[in-house]
Amino acid sequence: MNNIKNTFSIKDLENFSGIKAHTIRIWEKRYNVLEPMRSETNIRYYDLASLQKLLNITLLHDHGYKISRIATFSNEKIPLMVREIVSEKSKKNHAINTFKIAMMNFDQYLFYKTYDGLLAEKTFREVFYEVFIPLMNEIGLLWQTDTITPAHEHFMSYLIKQKLLINTEKIQVTKPTNSSKIFVLYLPLNEIHELGLMYLNYEIVLHGYKSIYLGESVPLESLKDLKKYFDNIVFVSYFTVQPQKEEVNDYLSKLNTEILNEENSELWLLGRMVEHIDTQIISPKTTIFYSINELVNKL
Repeated sequence: MNNIKNTFSIKDLENFSGIKAHTIRIWEKRYNVLEPMRSETNIRYYDLASLQKLLNITLLHDHGYKISRIATFSNEKIPLMVREIVSEKSKKNHAINTFKIAMMNFDQYLFYKTYDGLLAEKTFREVFYEVFIPLMNEIGLLWQTDTITPAHEHFMSYLIKQKLLINTEKIQVTKPTNSSKIFVLYLPLNEIHELGLMYLNYEIVLHGYKSIYLGESVPLESLKDLKKYFDNIVFVSYFTVQPQKEEVNDYLSKLNTEILNEENSELWLLGRMVEHIDTQIISPKTTIFYSINELVNKL
């Protein structure tokens, strides 16, 4: 645990809150809303309490409170004010910030409490679209900028996966009602980011289709095997980091030759790496989507 990040630079605070470092410095100097610690070389750094306070201040500020007024509130009053003013308009941002704090503290209880509060008023689909998708996008950016550690990302991803599995199991007990297609969901070799694929599995089952979920790091040979048992297969894959951009077109060429070589096979793709696909070489049986919502709308 000594290697887990628990102090933050002013740039980290900017990445978390969306408030520019310059503005944070002004708020410190004029209004004393944060009290940074100092390194031996006089560089500012902040603890988790400061991060949580800034996120609360940001929500109040976005809600119309002037920073000069917020500065008059005690440290105890600020979170109380946040809870009082959280409305339907700001609930999404408040939940995202609370999940961030749960992540930074590795606090499962806070995660479950926040999730249950959302689920009392929203469906699981609404929670996933409105909160979890933007949350994971933000977490991805925080990880890329070294604001958080991989441990934080894995902790939050695992908790969301638990909720996906629970909600998927609830609807899997119902017999499929649409037999026009069989969906096979998989990730290519060395691809382990399966959260998006797991949600697509939930939506496909919810829409009444039969779904075969293979999960992460699947070789092409395994896809060939399934063609022996099923017709009208739609293979669905999510390219987050694999295949890498210099390999993605070769991978698709091989997939076209070995998997999409029969009339009744299709491929649906999405993820960051699809931006590097040469659309002139892909098979007519391949469809590229640029968001989860776009794919769900085609079901």
